[in-house]
Amino acid sequence: MNYLFPEHFDWGVATAAAQIEGAAFEDGRGPSIWDVFSRLPGKIKNGGIPDVCCDSYHNIDRDVAMLRELGVTAYRMSFSWSRILPDGTGEVNPAGIAYYRRLIDALKAAGIKINATIYHWDLPYALQIKGGFGNRDIIAWYKHYASVLFDHFGADVDFWVTFNEPIATYVGHAKGFFAPGLQDERYARQCIHHLLLCHGEVVKLFRQNLPKGKIGIVVDVWKHFPARPGNPEDEACALENNEIQGYGMFLHPLFLGGYSEVLRAYLDEHHMTPIMQQGDFDTICQKLDFYGLNFYNGLYDNAEQLAAAAKSEAAGGNYQDRPEAHLEAVRDVLHMLVEDYHLDIPIYITENGVPQDNSDDVAAMLDDQERIDYVSEVLRWVHQAIQEGIDVRGYYLWSLMDNFEWSAGFAARYGTYYTDYKTLKCTPKKSALWYRSVIENNGFWKEGAENENRCQSLRSRRRRREEF
Repeated sequence: MNYLFPEHFDWGVATAAAQIEGAAFEDGRGPSIWDVFSRLPGKIKNGGIPDVCCDSYHNIDRDVAMLRELGVTAYRMSFSWSRILPDGTGEVNPAGIAYYRRLIDALKAAGIKINATIYHWDLPYALQIKGGFGNRDIIAWYKHYASVLFDHFGADVDFWVTFNEPIATYVGHAKGFFAPGLQDERYARQCIHHLLLCHGEVVKLFRQNLPKGKIGIVVDVWKHFPARPGNPEDEACALENNEIQGYGMFLHPLFLGGYSEVLRAYLDEHHMTPIMQQGDFDTICQKLDFYGLNFYNGLYDNAEQLAAAAKSEAAGGNYQDRPEAHLEAVRDVLHMLVEDYHLDIPIYITENGVPQDNSDDVAAMLDDQERIDYVSEVLRWVHQAIQEGIDVRGYYLWSLMDNFEWSAGFAARYGTYYTDYKTLKCTPKKSALWYRSVIENNGFWKEGAENENRCQSLRSRRRRREEF
């Protein structure tokens, strides 16, 4: 079947500053929480640190040439807070401004739309030692940072994103698997409340300064379903993973106002209700111009299997590592956003992809048919959702090139380009050639059962949460 997408559909790739830029301590940049966290023993697979990554800081021309080669119409990037403001607030770093000016000018010269994330997990360490997101002063710090970006780059960016996957802040404070590496759920709940307030305040600031611009947020959705519908234990697991530990703690306050009844009851029962002020939820629930959905897989919860897996975590097991891919869940998620959360704004798939386990066999890394099978299956379901009336305007593949994948270090390769971390040369994989064809044709041809069966054999990957 030929899957053609709507006219003017955006085709892009996504990256993040902390994962590709490198130059961690050059030209005045201050350390981020990931620079510090990555140096704690055992936190990053194989001991990887993001000091160099793909060295994009020194290779703007290389990166833009790859984007041109792919033929993308849009590029999702992020700013490094500590490159702009080394101390998190106060004096602006001219070298940081100059770097992003060169990058943005190069993208505009190439005719590529810019989708820029203000915060993609890399809080300046100078702010973390002041309490980070647990300190309500973070709202003022974040507004100052955003105002600097708006002043220097406001009109040049096509889509502004306040936060990418805010659940990373929860994981980093409640579970310890991400930076800053804390394990205090009560504190994490306070951090999330402040983060949502940062979002709302900056949306209001944006409306004042850039009334003709577009701003949104990116929230990942790993939707959980009961493996045995009607089974009380499975139903309870899915509810908790969705509403208490997952997307519900963000989507409800962002689009419906306040925390859900399920989450409020949990917070009250466990004495974790954040300290709030009158009007907080009015601030959080701002009208947005678009929503960014990061989707990787759907998950089916079997309570007994999860309990058994949880007991083996100490031995290195991963209780959310599932043997199958449920990529059809993207259609359900898109409908949920519109029907349950009442989104009436355009939706963009802002991240989607699948990793390869790192290998010394470069030829095998370049022949990434698994990625093609995975992406084409996701796009098939996105196409169906569009046909059913869901307003999806674009798709961003994660990622342009292999890079630093947070706690997975350099062991997981998501790129359409293979990165040689010794030479920093980037080589197109089979998926890059396929994706270029998709972009050229605004769609693709996909056989029926053969590819569907192949896709079902894909191993479910918990991207960037291997230890979560």
